[in-house]
Amino acid sequence: MTRTVSVAPERLDRWLAGFGDRHGAVTYDVTPTLFTASASDGSVAVVEVPFAPLEELSKDGLLAHVLREWRLGVLLVRRGGYGAGVFAGGKLVDSKVGSRHVQGTTKAGGWSQQRYARRRDNQAREAFAAATEVAVRILGSARLEALVCGGDRRAVDTVLEDPRLKDLAGLVRPPFLGVPDPKQRVLEQAGADARAIRIELTDPPDDSR
Repeated sequence: MTRTVSVAPERLDRWLAGFGDRHGAVTYDVTPTLFTASASDGSVAVVEVPFAPLEELSKDGLLAHVLREWRLGVLLVRRGGYGAGVFAGGKLVDSKVGSRHVQGTTKAGGWSQQRYARRRDNQAREAFAAATEVAVRILGSARLEALVCGGDRRAVDTVLEDPRLKDLAGLVRPPFLGVPDPKQRVLEQAGADARAIRIELTDPPDDSR
């Protein structure tokens, strides 16, 4: 059985030590994007290197990489709200969240439906324009090393299409975060989720237990 677990960067060393304690002697295979720990009982843990590539291809190199105080940007955009934040390590050092009303769909038909649709489209454009201005102000000159996005992919793409944010597009790194309408606490949690280490854990075959 394969499952995914997430741990904070500060807990990765302890988690790997526990993996060895539970499953026996461990060997490592390290690439710039993946860190694979294979235990003697057949268990395998694959760590997706955050903010790849990993420069020092070793366990110590991975630990130093994840514990580094990354200057990370987070951009969250949905029709109902937006948020942008700059994190130094796990600390939020600059941020702004906001919301704009975007009307929902209507069951009315004919001209009424078209009128509502035009109004909704205009409201969405205004919301995305507001999100873009916040992204420019908070993220545009923040000297980021990586950017993690979340919310609605089309909305995020719309914001990043602004010429003033062209340099940010190349900094986007996984994961893409699923979030509710961004509030301050949502943005803060998104920063923690962006830093989390994702580990794909495969149990040993039944015949080796």
